[in-house]
Amino acid sequence: MSKDKQFVREITPQAEDFSRWYIDVIKKADLMDYSPVRGCIVFKPEGYELWELCQRELDARFKETGHRNAYFPLFIPESFFQKEKEHVEGFNPELPWVTEAGGEKLEERLAIRPTSETVIGHMYSKWIQSYRDLPVLINQWANVVRWEKRTLPFLRTSEFLWQEGHTAHETEAEARQETLQMLEIYRDFVENFLAIPVIVGQKTPSEKFAGAKETYSIEAMMKDGRAVQAGTSHFMGTNFAEAFEIKYLDRDNQLQYAHTTSWGVSTRLIGALIMVHGDDRGLCLPPKVAPTQVIMIPIGPAKTRDQVVARTDELYDVLKKAGIRVRVDDRQDLSPGWKFNEYEMRGVPIRLELGPRDMENGQAVLVSRVTGEKRVVAQDQLVEEVERLLAETHEQMYNNAKAFMEENLKSVDSLDELKASMEQKRGFYLAGWCGSAACEHQVKEESGATSRNIPFEVQEHKSTCLVCGDVAKHTVVFARAY
Repeated sequence: MSKDKQFVREITPQAEDFSRWYIDVIKKADLMDYSPVRGCIVFKPEGYELWELCQRELDARFKETGHRNAYFPLFIPESFFQKEKEHVEGFNPELPWVTEAGGEKLEERLAIRPTSETVIGHMYSKWIQSYRDLPVLINQWANVVRWEKRTLPFLRTSEFLWQEGHTAHETEAEARQETLQMLEIYRDFVENFLAIPVIVGQKTPSEKFAGAKETYSIEAMMKDGRAVQAGTSHFMGTNFAEAFEIKYLDRDNQLQYAHTTSWGVSTRLIGALIMVHGDDRGLCLPPKVAPTQVIMIPIGPAKTRDQVVARTDELYDVLKKAGIRVRVDDRQDLSPGWKFNEYEMRGVPIRLELGPRDMENGQAVLVSRVTGEKRVVAQDQLVEEVERLLAETHEQMYNNAKAFMEENLKSVDSLDELKASMEQKRGFYLAGWCGSAACEHQVKEESGATSRNIPFEVQEHKSTCLVCGDVAKHTVVFARAY
C-alpha cells in the first residue's frame, strides 16, 4: 500500500466492525481523546468546533423565538430531587454526589447536575408572581453528568455538553405549543443543518422523561441500523410547578400553577453525524457544520511553487471574504496525494486543487468528498461554483441518508417476525402496540429493541399489537439504540 494511503489504512471497514470503525475514525480524525476519568472525554479542537457550529446555529434559532440564555449552578441540593418523586427515581442511579467540601462533611449532599429542572423550578418559584411575569423563556448552555455504566465517545459519556431550555407559561395550551415548537426547531436543525433525516413522534409512557407528562423526540438511524435519540422536548404540565410552588396570580386574581416545558440536544449529535454520514474513508461532514468547508492544496513542481502558492493565497482571500470556511495546506514536506487522503479522512466537503496549468487557464479544480466528482471551474466564478457545490453536497448527503433510512424501515406484524428480521438486519421496525407496558417490556426483553417513538406520520397504521394480538392503539417504531 502506498504511503499516501496511510491515513485510511488503520480505519476498520464498517462492514467488518462498525463500532471499531467509529472509534478508529474519531481518533484518526483527532476529534477527541480519553481523559483520566472513566467515561469522560477531552474534546479536541477538531471535535469542539463541530459543537461550536451547532451551538451557534441553534442559539440563533432559540433567540429568534424569544428565548434568552442564563446559567444555573452545577450543584443541586439533594432535597430538591426529593420534591418530584418520579424525577428522582429516574435519575438516582446515574447521580454522582458531593459529600465533602473544604475538608468538612456537608450537611446536605449535593448532586452534580444531571439536568436542571429542579434548581430552575426553585428559581422560577421566586421569579414568577403574576401572569405579567409569564412566559419565562430561558435556555442554558452547560455541561451535565450522568454516571453511565457503558460509555461511547460523544454518544454516551459520563459528562457531556448540551443545551437545556426551560419555560413557564400561563396556560396549558401555550406550554403545549412551546413543546411542539421546539421539537420542530430540532427537526429542522438536524435535517437542514446536519443533513440527518429523522422520525418525529411521541415517546411511550415508559420511555418519557422522568417527571414529564409527555415527551416528544426525533430519532435518527445510524449506518449500522441502530437509533440515536437526536433531541427531545418535554411537556411537564404542572408537575414541577406543584413540586416547586411555581404559582402566579391570574387575570382574575386567583392563584394558579404555571405550566412548564423543557427541551434539549447534546453533543451526541456529533456522534450521530459521524455514524450517519461517515464511510470507510473516514469522516464525511455536512457542509454547514464542517469547520473547514474547502481545503486548498497547491500542486506542481518546485520551480512554479511560489507563483502557485501566491495565487492560492489570493483565491483564499476571495473565498474567505465570501464567508466560506477555507484553509490552505501548502506544506512542502507532504505529497499532494498524502494530503488528498488526509482531508478525505477528515471529511472536508470540498478539495480545491491549483497547479501551473490551472493558473495558465484561469481555472481551478474542485473535488467533492461525497461523490469524488472533479469539476474544472473558472477562477473568476470560484465563489459561485463553491457555494453551488456546497449546497449540492448537503442535498446529496441528506438524500443518501434518507434513502438508507427508508430502505431499512420495515413493517412487522409479530414479535417473532421482529426478532427474525433483526437477526438478519438491524433497522427501524414499525409495529402495532396495544398500549400495555407489559407488551412493550416483552419486546425489549426478547429482541433488545426499545420503542423509539409513536411517529406523527406513518404510511401504514398497524391494526394489532405485535405481542398480544389485541387491537393496536398506536403504531410504534422499534429499534436497538445507542
